[in-house]
Amino acid sequence: MTHNFGTFSEKNPVQKATFTFTNTGKAPLVINQVVASCGCTVPHYDKRPIAPGQKGSIEITYNGQGKFPGHFKKSITIRTNAKTEMTRLYIEGVMQEK
Repeated sequence: MTHNFGTFSEKNPVQKATFTFTNTGKAPLVINQVVASCGCTVPHYDKRPIAPGQKGSIEITYNGQGKFPGHFKKSITIRTNAKTEMTRLYIEGVMQEK
């Protein structure tokens, strides 16, 4: 549920992570909403329902350009039609000065 980018340089402020999952339910899984905690974190996901047994993914892009170097931790809230309607993913890392 957490992706750690580790340490990266301010020269390469854009980092990407992909969270993959499998629909273990008996009905199609619909992702209704994916919201990041700030504008520097952008989620991308397929809006089509994911059939039972099929895999899906959510790609998160973090853009640290213009941000202060140092440790960061951002959350991404996902709302679906699953039994547990809300799930949180986290990304974190340390951006070092140029």
